[in-house]
Amino acid sequence: MGKNRLEAFSDGVIALIITILVLELKVPHTADFHALLPSWPVFMGYVLSFIYAGIYWNKLQYRCYPSTCEGRNADGT
Repeated sequence: MGKNRLEAFSDGVIALIITILVLELKVPHTADFHALLPSWPVFMGYVLSFIYAGIYWNKLQYRCYPSTCEGRNADGT
């Protein structure tokens, strides 16, 4: 299996994870700010999970293509 297939598969998995996270967010019944307050912990959990998935994706991209980063050698040092 080549790096392109691995990269495409990992991108798809991370996109699926982010999509499933979004499905858990509920739309409030009214459009005012006070309607958002009960869902604040869920929203913060989504934000933290999204950041974690983004960091994981960024590290995976760096491992797939270490020589494309400026100032790095081909071995990642």
